[in-house]
Amino acid sequence: MKLLNIGFGNMINASRLVAILNPDSQPIKRIIQESKERGTLIDATQGRRTRAVIITDSDHVILSYLQSETVANRLNDESDELDIEEGEGNEF
Repeated sequence: MKLLNIGFGNMINASRLVAILNPDSQPIKRIIQESKERGTLIDATQGRRTRAVIITDSDHVILSYLQSETVANRLNDESDELDIEEGEGNEF
């Protein structure tokens, strides 16, 4: 499983990512509002301005303060991803 850093130490499963969108258009604002009403909105902006909207395959909508290009570059850059082997006993 690959974890993608979306800012402030927040991570998402990269394999569940469907789209990275710019939040400025009216249809995206509607998606955010509908997700908030359904209870599937995750705000990872820490109070900052939303610059990227991430859609997952479970219909969760995640808001990030990072620009959509930055998130996409991190998705393609393996140095920002954590590789966690499934089935291994991760001890804390």
